[in-house]
Amino acid sequence: MNYLNLNTEKTEATVENLNILLADYHLYYQKLRNFHWNVIGENFFDLHAKFEEMYTDTLVKIDEVAERILTLRYQPISNLTDYLKLSNIEEAPSEIKDIEMVKILLDDHSLLLKQMRSTVKTADEGGDEGTIDLLGGYIRELEKTSWMLDSWRMTKTSNHKKS
Repeated sequence: MNYLNLNTEKTEATVENLNILLADYHLYYQKLRNFHWNVIGENFFDLHAKFEEMYTDTLVKIDEVAERILTLRYQPISNLTDYLKLSNIEEAPSEIKDIEMVKILLDDHSLLLKQMRSTVKTADEGGDEGTIDLLGGYIRELEKTSWMLDSWRMTKTSNHKKS
């Protein structure tokens, strides 16, 4: 790994965090697919399309995180069993209300952001600007998506209270 000029021990800690993030993203991706397939009700058209947009974006991020791990000369975890063990995110049932789906995703966003920030901190300690740059963009995008989903949820929740 000399060509990257990174400290191997510090890079190993970053990769451990990246593998947890990879596991988180896999469970988040599957949850988005689950919700995309199973959303029903008056918000179907809004959420069906939004969930597809989100899982398509997440699939790209999964690949980029795995490739970052490979760039650092480590192996990304790639088994569902390992993802389930490592992930901070839990699976969700299929038969839940659309507004509850959004709340669950917002809770997952909080977990993803926490893991990304932890990884950025570890990468910073190792002088790994490449990982910091990659995750900085992810953080910004997820914060914006969270704001939009939360605004949507608050609007829908207040509309239900008025009816």
